[in-house]
Amino acid sequence: MYQGGYLAGRIHKLTGRKINELLKANGVKEMNGAQGTILFALWTNESLTIKEITKMTGLAKTSLTSMLERMRQADLIGITDNPEDGRSKLITLTEKSRKLRSVYEKISADMADCWYRGFSEEEILRFEEMLEKVLHNIESFEVANDKDRTAGTY
Repeated sequence: MYQGGYLAGRIHKLTGRKINELLKANGVKEMNGAQGTILFALWTNESLTIKEITKMTGLAKTSLTSMLERMRQADLIGITDNPEDGRSKLITLTEKSRKLRSVYEKISADMADCWYRGFSEEEILRFEEMLEKVLHNIESFEVANDKDRTAGTY
């Protein structure tokens, strides 16, 4: 029996727990690892809609909405009307979250070192290619299931 999903789940949980520990050890109390995923998307784009963040992070819109509100209350993000689409909101960085970037990047680099310890460059590239393929397969499966639900075949 294949264990990829089980192993990926364990890796995800352990990585998240370690990132949270490292954030606290570095004096960062304002955010957790899941929020760091959202901030990472914003650090590379400056502002995004909720739909764009959902696509980039894989977080469900229902979870994301409450998480974004907590982040807004902690002054990690701003939420404004989208001038290009009045039905959506733009999520933007604050000065406070910009200052956290270097700490988060250091922690991410430490985690990458941990993940890839003992791997050759070629193994890392091949592993990441395989992960991209798994991600694509799951995203395709999700889209197909969404179409089935919409068509009423469930």
